[in-house]
Amino acid sequence: MTENPNKFAVGVDLGGTNMRIAAVDSSGKQLELITTSTEVKRGRDYVVSEMCDAIRALRKKFEMRYEFAGTGIGVPGIIDMETGTVYQSPNLPDWKNYPVRNEIERLLGATVILENDANVAALGEKWMGAARDVDSMCMFTLGTGVGSGIVLEGKIWHGMMGMAGECGHISILPDGVQCGCGNRGCVEQYASATAVKRMAIEAIATGKAPELARAMSENPEFSSKVVFQYAAQGDAAARQIFEVVGRSLGMAIAIMINALNLPMYVIGGGAASGWEAFAPTMFVELRKRSYIYVATEPNEQLPARKHTLIKRALLGSDAGLVGAARLALM
Repeated sequence: MTENPNKFAVGVDLGGTNMRIAAVDSSGKQLELITTSTEVKRGRDYVVSEMCDAIRALRKKFEMRYEFAGTGIGVPGIIDMETGTVYQSPNLPDWKNYPVRNEIERLLGATVILENDANVAALGEKWMGAARDVDSMCMFTLGTGVGSGIVLEGKIWHGMMGMAGECGHISILPDGVQCGCGNRGCVEQYASATAVKRMAIEAIATGKAPELARAMSENPEFSSKVVFQYAAQGDAAARQIFEVVGRSLGMAIAIMINALNLPMYVIGGGAASGWEAFAPTMFVELRKRSYIYVATEPNEQLPARKHTLIKRALLGSDAGLVGAARLALM
C-alpha cells in the first residue's frame, strides 16, 4: 500500500538526560527537530509539560501543509501497553506507576501512542535504517544498558503485556556480575557502555592496564569511547575488554537466532561505535553457539533470502525519533 506523501507525525524520544521531538513526514524525512534537556529534578509534570509544548509547536507549524497523523512517544522503562502506564523507569525515578499516556492526552486533547524506547529504535531501523529490506528483525541497542526490540512482519512484538524482547537481560553467565534487574550475568553487564567502563576500571585496579590507568587519570570524562580508542590503537587490556563484549553479544544473538530464526539482527546505540573491536570475536562466538547461524551465514551458495544477517544500525540517535513517528504513521 502506498504511503500518503502529505502526512506527517510527531515523534518523541524521551531520555533521562535529553528529550528530542521531531516532525517526520510519511517518507521518513525529518522536517524539524526540537532538542531540550530532560529536567528530571523538576518533576514529571514539568517534563511532560515541556514535551507537550514542543508537540503543539510542531503540529501548528506543519499541519497547514500536511495532514497530521498523530504522535508517537518512546519512553525508557517498563510500560503497560494497554493502560499507557510506566511501571518503572531507571532514568525517570518519579515516573513509577505513572499513567503518562492519559496525562499527555489530557494536555494535548489528542490520542498518542506510547512505546518502549528500545522498541521504537528497532522500528525506526526497520522502517528507514539497516533493516528496511526485511520484514522481521531484532535490534540490540548498546547504551547505558542493553535495550532491545523485536519487529515481526513490520510490527513491534509486545508479548503479553508489552515486555517482550528484553534481550539485554539474557543471562550468559549464571554466576556472573549482579545486574540491576536482580539477575546475574546479564548480557547488559558485559556489552553496554557502562560495562565497558566498569571492566576497564577493574583492569586498572589489578595493575594490568597501565595505558588505561594513565588515560583515566588524565581524562575526567573517561568512558567506553576512550577504552575503544585504546583498543583501536592496539592496547592489549582494552582489546581484551572488547573481546568480552564480542563474546557476550555473540552468545546473546545466538540464543535469539536459535529461538526466532529471523533474517536480521541489528546492533545500535553509542557503544556500537566499538564494532571494529568487538565484531570479530562476536562472529567467532556466533559460529560456536548457533548451528542455525552456521547453516545460514551469508555465502555465495545460499540464496540471499535465506541469509541470517548481522548488521550495524544506520540511523544512530535518530532511530528512536523515526520509530516513534512511524507508530503514528502506520
